[in-house]
Amino acid sequence: MRVSRLFGKTLREVPSDADTISHQYLIRAGMINQLTSGVYSLLPLGLRVLVKIEDIIRDEMNKAGGQEVLMPVLHPREIWQKSGREAGFGETLFHLKDRRGHDLVLGPTHEEIITDLVSRYVQSYRDLPQLLYQIQVKLRDEPRPRGGLLRVREFIMKDLYSFDVDDQGLDISYKKMKQAYINLYSRCGLPALLVDADSGAIGGKDSQEFMLVANSGEDEIIVCDKCQHAANVEKMVSVKKIIAPEDGLPMEEVATPGLTSIEQISKFLKVAPDHTLKAVLYVADGNLVMTVIRGDLEINEIKLKKALHCTELGLAGENDLSAAGIVAGFVSPVRLKTKLKIVADDSVCVGPNFVAGGNKKDTHIKNVRFQRDFTVDVIQDIAKARAGDACPECGGLLSSVRGIEVGHIFKLGTALSEKLGARFLDETGVSKPIVMGCYGIGVGRMLAAAIEQNHDDKGIIWPLPIAPYQVHICGLYMDNPKVIEATEKLYQDLQDQGIEVLFDDRLESPGVKFNDADLFGIPFRLTVSPRTLEGNNVEYKRRTEKKAQIIPLAGLVDYLKTQFNA
Repeated sequence: MRVSRLFGKTLREVPSDADTISHQYLIRAGMINQLTSGVYSLLPLGLRVLVKIEDIIRDEMNKAGGQEVLMPVLHPREIWQKSGREAGFGETLFHLKDRRGHDLVLGPTHEEIITDLVSRYVQSYRDLPQLLYQIQVKLRDEPRPRGGLLRVREFIMKDLYSFDVDDQGLDISYKKMKQAYINLYSRCGLPALLVDADSGAIGGKDSQEFMLVANSGEDEIIVCDKCQHAANVEKMVSVKKIIAPEDGLPMEEVATPGLTSIEQISKFLKVAPDHTLKAVLYVADGNLVMTVIRGDLEINEIKLKKALHCTELGLAGENDLSAAGIVAGFVSPVRLKTKLKIVADDSVCVGPNFVAGGNKKDTHIKNVRFQRDFTVDVIQDIAKARAGDACPECGGLLSSVRGIEVGHIFKLGTALSEKLGARFLDETGVSKPIVMGCYGIGVGRMLAAAIEQNHDDKGIIWPLPIAPYQVHICGLYMDNPKVIEATEKLYQDLQDQGIEVLFDDRLESPGVKFNDADLFGIPFRLTVSPRTLEGNNVEYKRRTEKKAQIIPLAGLVDYLKTQFNA
C-alpha cells in the first residue's frame, strides 16, 4: 500500500477527548474514527490489525476442534427472560420493538442463542462433545464508554461455547481452550497473564481471565512473586497479617468528639489501625446490612455480594442510616439497637482488644471482642487482598500490577441448559442437561490493549505478528529520479517475496515521514535517500530500537526474513 493512497489522515495534536494512549494513537494514526459515543469505524490500517488477530484466533480455535458458526445479533426478549439473565444485565441490555410490537434485544453475548441452537440439534450423548464459536458483533449500553476501543457499546468478540455430557468432559474442554488461549496470545506477540477471576453477570463456576500487563490497565491484579499465582483483586484470597492475641479486658467507653475515621481514632487513642474495627453499611437488594472488618483492611464488594447472595449492592446513604436510627461515623455491631443482618470478615475473629464505634454520637468503645461483645450472621473472607500480604498457595509475597482483560473463560455448568431445555439422553436413556463452558475474547479490545502494552512517546510499537504491515519504506526526496526508481523496485521486490509493505511515496519532508512511521508503529523501517543510494545501501531500523544501521540492498530480502524469524 502506498501512503499517498492510504485512506485516513495522521494528526499531530492529541485529541482532547482521547483519555488513553491507545485511543490517542489509534485516532492520530488514522486507524479508527468515532461515529458516536462508544461506536467506532475501523479504517484500513486498524482493520488490518484486527483481521490478523482474528485469523490467529480462528486458527487456534479450529486446531482445538472448534467449529465456526454465525448467530444473530437480534434476539427475542423472551429467551433472555427465560434464562433469567435479563435483570442481571439491567440497563446494559439494548431493548427495542419491531413493527409488530414484539420485544427484542441486541445481543451483548450469545449464551442464550447458542444454547437454544444446540437444543435443536443435540439429542444424544453421541452428539457430544461440541465446541462452537463465532466472531461476531456485540452491543452493550455501557454507561460510560471510554478509552477508545477499550470500553465501547458496539464491539467484535470471539465467543466459543463447549458442550459436554458431564463435569469431567467440561474439564477437558476447559483445559483445551485454556491452552488454545495461551497459544494465541503467544502467537500475537502479547504475553498475557492468566488470573483467577469473578464471573460477573455471565455467571458460572470456575472463571479465569487473560490480562495484558499495562500501567494504564483498569484492573488490579495481585501476583505472587514466588509461585506466580495470580488473581483479579476482586477474587484473590490472601493470608492476612496475624495480630497477636491479648488477654480480654472489660469494655470501656471513651469520648471521641468529631472523630469518625479509622485514621483519626488510631491517632487519638494511640492504637494501630489493625486494633480497630471498621463498620460499613450497605443496601443489598433494598435491605440495609452491616459489614465489619479489621480497621487496616478494605471491603471487597464482589466477595460481599456473593456472601449476601444479592443482585444489587451499594453503599448506604445518609437517608438510609437516619431512617434506621444509626449514628453515622460511630456505628458498630456492639450494643446495636437496630435489627440488621451483619456480615463480618474473618479478620475480626482473633486478635487484640479492638476499638469499635459506640453507636452513639462522639463515642467509641475500647476492648471489644468477637463473640463476647457482639455476634454476626455471616463470617467469611470479604477483604481485598493487598500487595504485601502472603500468598495462600505458597506463603510468598504478593505484589500488585495493573492489567487489561483480553480474554475470559468460564465453566458455566448446567444453569442455562436446564432453563433453556438443552438436554441429551445418556447411555441408559436418561435425559440430562448439557454441561457448558464459555470462552470469550474482545477482539477490538485486544487491539487497543496491544498498544497500551507496546508504545513509546512517539507512537505505536506493533508486535510483528499483528502489525498492519511488516515493513515501512520511507522514500526521501521523492522528486529525485534515482530515489523513485530504487524505491519502486524495492517496493515491488519485497511484495514479490510475500512481504507486506507500506510505501511512503509522498513528497514530504523527512521529519514528517519519520514521525508518521513512528506513529504507525510498523516493526521494520527502510529508508531510501540519495545518500544511501551512493553506496547502494538502505537505512534499516527496527521500531523497537533507537539507532538505525546502513545495510546493502543486495541480500536485503534474506536479511529481513532472518529478522522476522528472530
